[in-house]
Amino acid sequence: MRVTLTGQGYEVDDTKSGEGALEKIRDERFDLVLLDMNMPGLGGLETCRAIRAQSEVAIVMLTVRDSEADKVEALDAGADDYVTKPYNATELLARIRAALRRTPWTHGPTGRLTLGPAEIDFDTRQVVSRGHQVRLTPKEFELLRYFVGHANKVLSHRELLQAVWGPDYGDQVDYLRVFVNQLRKKIEKNPSSPAYLLTEPWVGYRLHLPAPATR
Repeated sequence: MRVTLTGQGYEVDDTKSGEGALEKIRDERFDLVLLDMNMPGLGGLETCRAIRAQSEVAIVMLTVRDSEADKVEALDAGADDYVTKPYNATELLARIRAALRRTPWTHGPTGRLTLGPAEIDFDTRQVVSRGHQVRLTPKEFELLRYFVGHANKVLSHRELLQAVWGPDYGDQVDYLRVFVNQLRKKIEKNPSSPAYLLTEPWVGYRLHLPAPATR
């Protein structure tokens, strides 16, 4: 992995444990962390949660497990992406580019927005729901930002994937579904029956943003 990444121009550092990773992140600045799910000592999920509590660095988790429950667990811990072993170098590099990528459009929403129980501050990138601060991963926040910037419009799976993750992700509908479900858990009062982040069957999703009340 080190040879592959350095060959692509990345500067690479490594450590064999979660504890070592936390020490390095405290002392240095990184753009992305590749984190193995199974490690001696502090496990991958615990390390991911600890990193996310102190940093917005992009995190890609690597694991041999591929069930949806495992993906949800990794995303709940704060990962931006999830790669299953064995993987090829092309796939891994595409996932790294996607995790490092920032949404290119510059006219996104600013200020504050209330969606039911959730208060979203786009300037500070903070979300408060039911009186508690909710941590969104960088990719979850970018997905929410894209939804709000295109509120009340039906957005296809392909548009959402390519806008937020890049051209390599256009066909990964199941991947998008996991992220949308995570967002619903964090901003909807009843995630199983959403009032705002709606599914458009066979097409994609739509963020329902009610018109402001008039007097």
